[in-house]
Amino acid sequence: MKDIVVGMGEALWDVLPEGKKIGGAPANFAYHVSQFGLPSCVVSAVGDDALGHEIIENFTSKGLNHHIATVPYPTGTVQVEIDQAGIPQYDIKENVAWDNIPYTAHLEQIAERTKAVCFGSLAQRNIVSRNTINRFLDAMPQTDDTLVVFDVNLRQGFYNKEILCDSMERCNILKINDEELVTVSRMFGYPGIDLQDKCWILLGKYNLKMLILTCGINGSYVFTPGSVSFQPTPKVEVADTVGAGDSFTAAFIASILKGKTVAEAHNLAVQTSAYVCTKKGAMPILPEELTNA
Repeated sequence: MKDIVVGMGEALWDVLPEGKKIGGAPANFAYHVSQFGLPSCVVSAVGDDALGHEIIENFTSKGLNHHIATVPYPTGTVQVEIDQAGIPQYDIKENVAWDNIPYTAHLEQIAERTKAVCFGSLAQRNIVSRNTINRFLDAMPQTDDTLVVFDVNLRQGFYNKEILCDSMERCNILKINDEELVTVSRMFGYPGIDLQDKCWILLGKYNLKMLILTCGINGSYVFTPGSVSFQPTPKVEVADTVGAGDSFTAAFIASILKGKTVAEAHNLAVQTSAYVCTKKGAMPILPEELTNA
């Protein structure tokens, strides 16, 4: 494969009230990108255990390309409780396989053929995976049309200012939600201004191509130098919101890579994430009216 779209970081089991489902933002992202017809790959690690074997079998059955290392740590799990509004609360287990993704010659070959990558802050909580992510980014083609997406995912205090700053400097597309933006703004020392002004500051400070801000039921924005796109959030019957943000990012990046405008990509991203909210779990099969749009 060439011009690969990579989701890099945590692959794990979301243990929901009704049972376990495969999750992890990078895996969700890569799976949804593949549904839009682009070559995608999940990069992560699992343990040599039943849960790890099942993840690999599941990705294989979905036809999802993967570079999943087997390491001497347990496969990651997350206890997920869904509140009355359908919002997930997470208990993420520590010192697990995806904290220890090794950098290999094969992984470097994937990096050299990568057109777009999405990585987050959670997978950088451990130095091993953090170093692997950074070496992967360094090995990617350094061209103007290469997309490096940093999807901020602040969970349980597994982040710090240094990791956030370094990741923002390395990315050219930043994805963040309104709650995360408030936290980041407080850390970076400009808490008193409105959300849009905070976005313009980050866009300029880190010389970003785009900044994606999602605000739940209050819509979403895509900031580019000199312009902003807004889309309201469709009203749907929410089953749960697990993976909705990842499907948004996947639909948006797939659309941009296919040559769509920011407004077209934004509209499809909103429709895709709304559909995922109507289904249980993070990886439902998307309808053709979305994937063929």
